[in-house]
Amino acid sequence: MDVPLDAVTEFPPSADPAAAPFLPPEAPLAMKVQNLRQQPDRHGRPFRTLPTTPSFLWMRRLFVFGGALLLTGYGIYRINQVFNSLGVSALGVIILILFAILAFWIALSFTSCLGGFVSLIRRGGLGLGIHRTGPLPELKNRTAVLMPTYNEDPTRVLAGLRAIHDSILATGQIDAFDFFILSDTTNPDVWVQEERAFLEFRKATNGEKRVFYRRRHKNVDRKAGNLGDWVTRFGSAYQQMLTLDADSVMDGSLIVRITAAMEQHDGVGLIQTLPVIVGGRTLFARMQQFAGRVYGPLIAHGIAWWHGSEGNYWGHNAIIRTQAFAEQAGLPHLKGRAPFGGHILSHDFVEAALMRRGGWAIHMVPGLFGSYEESPPSLTDVAIRDRRWCQGNLQHSKILGTKGMHWVSRVHMLTGIGSYVMSPLWLLFLLFGILISLQSHFYHPEYFGSKPTLYPHWPRVDPVQAKLVFIGTMGILLAPKALAFIAMLFDRAALRGSGGVFRLAVSIVLETLIGGLIAPIAMLIQTSGVISILLGRDSGWNAQNREDGRVSLKEVAHGYWIYTVFGLLLAIAAWSVSQALFLWMTPVLLGLILAIPLAALTASRDVGLKLRRAGLLLIEEETAPPPILQLAMANDAARERAAHDPNAPPEEAFAALRQDHTLLEAHEGALPPPRKPGSPIDANLLVGLVKLREAPSLQVALERLTRQEKAAVLGNPEGIQLMERLKG
Repeated sequence: MDVPLDAVTEFPPSADPAAAPFLPPEAPLAMKVQNLRQQPDRHGRPFRTLPTTPSFLWMRRLFVFGGALLLTGYGIYRINQVFNSLGVSALGVIILILFAILAFWIALSFTSCLGGFVSLIRRGGLGLGIHRTGPLPELKNRTAVLMPTYNEDPTRVLAGLRAIHDSILATGQIDAFDFFILSDTTNPDVWVQEERAFLEFRKATNGEKRVFYRRRHKNVDRKAGNLGDWVTRFGSAYQQMLTLDADSVMDGSLIVRITAAMEQHDGVGLIQTLPVIVGGRTLFARMQQFAGRVYGPLIAHGIAWWHGSEGNYWGHNAIIRTQAFAEQAGLPHLKGRAPFGGHILSHDFVEAALMRRGGWAIHMVPGLFGSYEESPPSLTDVAIRDRRWCQGNLQHSKILGTKGMHWVSRVHMLTGIGSYVMSPLWLLFLLFGILISLQSHFYHPEYFGSKPTLYPHWPRVDPVQAKLVFIGTMGILLAPKALAFIAMLFDRAALRGSGGVFRLAVSIVLETLIGGLIAPIAMLIQTSGVISILLGRDSGWNAQNREDGRVSLKEVAHGYWIYTVFGLLLAIAAWSVSQALFLWMTPVLLGLILAIPLAALTASRDVGLKLRRAGLLLIEEETAPPPILQLAMANDAARERAAHDPNAPPEEAFAALRQDHTLLEAHEGALPPPRKPGSPIDANLLVGLVKLREAPSLQVALERLTRQEKAAVLGNPEGIQLMERLKG
């Protein structure tokens, strides 16, 4: 499905940019819902080995999985000597099983990072003919840049999109791209703010023919449905689509290079970039962005090294072949009720798996920088987001049996499930460790039994072997950080941007210590999430908090006292068993007991900025920001100045529309078509219209209308007329 650049969209001439239609003419593309119980139609494409599959990929996978199995086997042998050296006990077997699962998890990460280290040192992580530098390739086809948004601050979202637009403009290839703001917003005030921000964006960029806005009045199937709606309405006009998130920023040259790679390789369905976290100001966000920038490339290079053409999709900052997506990525609803049934929440993994199932290659290019995102500002915000991600990943258990799926795609889903299931398993490992120590505490060994023997029966728990297992496990856990540090020494710009060798080393130690204290809190948060999902509780869908506002200590205490209490109970239990066990568990106990001050400290903007001034937790992108981030920061600064302008337009929807007739006309021109006889009746609209008719003034109407009713009347011509007639 090639769409050449000369196939430009034609619009009727308009003297007023605001009078131009919000959307281009529709170009429908069929998107069939996939049957997971049947083999897909691959249309003659190969499946096992694709044209872009790297040579000897099987050897890389053998090294990663074979090495992980060998390390796990050795660990099992050692832990068996600790607990079951002279016989098998029930608690010893349980500990052994839990250890085997947890050990394989960290061993697989370690061996993958070894591959990533080799790729980093050799400056790999590209492929598909992509080059880091040199002249930009000329694009031949049209690409849509898609910015989905859901109840986000539109000025903030469009500040990032404007930076992307201007960066592409600087490459000289802006005519190859159209920009779509795809709103699923349900807040009526935010909806009207989006329209105003869109009109301002379009006017500032002269983008009447390339910048578009669409709001779905019924946001079916959330983000996946948002993108699916665009594909079915406009997809055939674009060979590729670049998917973004509300906090995404991408460099124009990076976009041109991956778009050209897609054009040059007909069998590639998706190319995922490595988003680097930027813009962090709280201690927690700065730790996240430091870890992402220092350890992230090592991890990403590792998985790309052995994923090859069976890569994954992270939901944004990726370019997708529209035909491949429409042909293979139509998501079915899972049988049963939420949280396991219904709409697929973590749709990105599944979409990538289905495209690969259909014979399309999925690649990742971690060696190409210029892709950015933001981190939630606090542990609390991550916990809220993780609850939704946890549900989505656990849903994948119902997709693992999909027919025709590549085994690596199944590994992706198992990895996603494991990233949350490991927390309750770790908790069980700790609790059973206390039980087995308790057993040893009350068990009085008989060194010489009733039968004559030359050798004594030593106790089953061997503290020396336990110490060796602990040291080995910690070594494998911390090795990726050491490898990332060594790799940074070979990248002078990144090393200089991180403050030099000494500050980088101190920052890694600081991040490791604080992260280690936070880890048991995160373990309990994720464990509670898993339990709530197993109990049938749905996560819902809420907009993500991206602002780092101050949080009071009282609010933190209200959310984290339970972890402190659990830590104290665990400490009492460990101390009652033995002082040695208590000391052994000190890192876990400290993190839990200090949960409240840790959550408050890491959510602090002041602490984060003080560490930045001290030269700690620095990354290259903040000490020497690339042009795309300079654009984004300038746009964000202008946005904040405009927000504090005393003449700023009102945020409330009715007031905004009544004050700005240009905005009102544009809003009316974008309303959905009127209801047809026999269509479902919108109760919110009917009630909202009645309330508007009976309201004596605007203020009374605003007090009586619910948010859903207000959104319904704003989407109806009669509701707009009634709103205009209100006094006040």
